[in-house]
Amino acid sequence: MKDRFYTYIQDLQNVITSKLEKIDGAARFQEDIWKRPEGGGGRTRVIENGNVFEKGGVNISAVHGALPESMQKYFGVKDADFFACGLSLVVHPKNPMVPTVHANWRYFEMYDKTGNIVDQWFGGGQDLTPYYLFDEDAVHFHSVCKKACDTHNPDFYPTYKKRCDAYFWNAHRDEARGIGGLFFDYCKETEELSMDGWYVFVTEVGDSFLEAYAPIVEKRKHLPYSKENREWQEIRRGRYVEFNLVHDKGTLFGLKTNGRIESILMSLPPHVQWRYDYHPEKGSEEERLVQVLRNPMEWV
Repeated sequence: MKDRFYTYIQDLQNVITSKLEKIDGAARFQEDIWKRPEGGGGRTRVIENGNVFEKGGVNISAVHGALPESMQKYFGVKDADFFACGLSLVVHPKNPMVPTVHANWRYFEMYDKTGNIVDQWFGGGQDLTPYYLFDEDAVHFHSVCKKACDTHNPDFYPTYKKRCDAYFWNAHRDEARGIGGLFFDYCKETEELSMDGWYVFVTEVGDSFLEAYAPIVEKRKHLPYSKENREWQEIRRGRYVEFNLVHDKGTLFGLKTNGRIESILMSLPPHVQWRYDYHPEKGSEEERLVQVLRNPMEWV
């Protein structure tokens, strides 16, 4: 399974980076092959200062070795080895009318000291973070997510949508990071669904990503915007940074397993603001966004 899934994410990285380069029309992804001293490595691809994308990363990795003590405590195991692979992407467009997007699809195995698999699971999801809310874009993104889920189980979309709203919640701000999407983790074999079944589900969600995001970028990338719109985007990006550094489990896992710091922190946008006690103007589009982020909506 690990070889099968790693092959899949290698191919998916190629498909996604090619499409994003085509949308941008100018910038190209810079590729960086890296190795982890304890075992494994990855292929990082970063795009910067493009016509459309100010910064973005589409990274794959496959790492293995002894599970660090801090993670043994987290999983409640002793003297375990692990393998983890996945694709993680974050894209920060230049135009504030185009939303930031994040996605991740991953697979994990844990072994005893004789090399037997004692646990394995899939995880992942995709979510959208707009700075100006176009309802039809939110409906489109969630509709694609729902379609990918409904093929497998009609309960998946409402369950994983709710988990996404709960996970990407900036508790210290009492607001969501964005308008959500899907979040699933610890997808293990059950009587209803084998690991092969989970593989088919997760890869279908991965294959749906460009259908969910690319049309939104194409529709909004040429919209005019003001200096004030840009400032609002940078203020909201600050909340994005806060979530990734304070709450995100993937960032924590990477840092605690001696992951590659440049790849882990590629999710951070290049231009961000923190203004003291800032509140958007009453009745503005900026205020409407904040109201939605404090009260997650059902988009489909």
